Amino acid sequence: MAKKIGHVIIVALLILFAVIIFLPLIWMILTGFKTNKELFLEPWKLPEVWQFHNYLDAWKAGIGTFFKNSVIITVGSTVFSTLLACFAAYPISRIRFSTKKIWVVIILGGLMLAPQSAVISLFKMAKVIGLYDSYIGMMIITGAFRIPFATFLIMTFYKDISVSLDESAFIDGAKTRQVFWKIIMPLSKPIIASCAIVSFRAVWNELMFANVLLESTAKKTIPVGLVNLQGTTTTNWTMLMAGMVIASVPLIVVFLILQKQFIRGLTAGGVKG
Repeated sequence: MAKKIGHVIIVALLILFAVIIFLPLIWMILTGFKTNKELFLEPWKLPEVWQFHNYLDAWKAGIGTFFKNSVIITVGSTVFSTLLACFAAYPISRIRFSTKKIWVVIILGGLMLAPQSAVISLFKMAKVIGLYDSYIGMMIITGAFRIPFATFLIMTFYKDISVSLDESAFIDGAKTRQVFWKIIMPLSKPIIASCAIVSFRAVWNELMFANVLLESTAKKTIPVGLVNLQGTTTTNWTMLMAGMVIASVPLIVVFLILQKQFIRGLTAGGVKG
């Protein structure tokens, strides 16, 4: 009896937790179909007339262009940071060399560097080397801040993969790069998915560097676009809500695609040695 009561309490808490998470999202989606008057007078009621044009207006107001830019920069940055983290984590966790501890300190020291403290230096550097106002510049700079944390996660995961796999491959004549690509990387799908989701979310929501490093309106990202939808005197709040819904779609889609690998990455440690 006590177990059943405990089970019911746990289920009830999980349902409550799900409601707390999804209720604001549902409210935001419904608000995107309202008029401004309905939003302020009847914020919790369904729209009397569904204003589908709010989403179309938000897209035409520039969200479409900003959306494309965000996809390009976020995908490029995520691939760049995750792949480099894999390259860094493999030798640190599975190969013996004299300067290993130094490299660990250097890479993980990046976790203590706040992006805000480096924005001026990065702005000047991007100007000098020609990365200012470019997709490549945004990919490299935003991706660089994701590398230390991703390296830490992947390094921990690699340490739990049996070293005997590498040794067996080396005995069979495989080289280091073959072991990495054909053995380690296939086993790393869960942790790679976890790092990719974390990186994708962070870069997709990046506002500071998008404002500082991108000058052309045609290259601005979606967080900047949402800020631009707010007028200096008046704001179409329902259109802004529609834009926010559009902006949240890729994050939801990426998580749904990678959720199984993401959960495995959080719970699995690979092949124990």
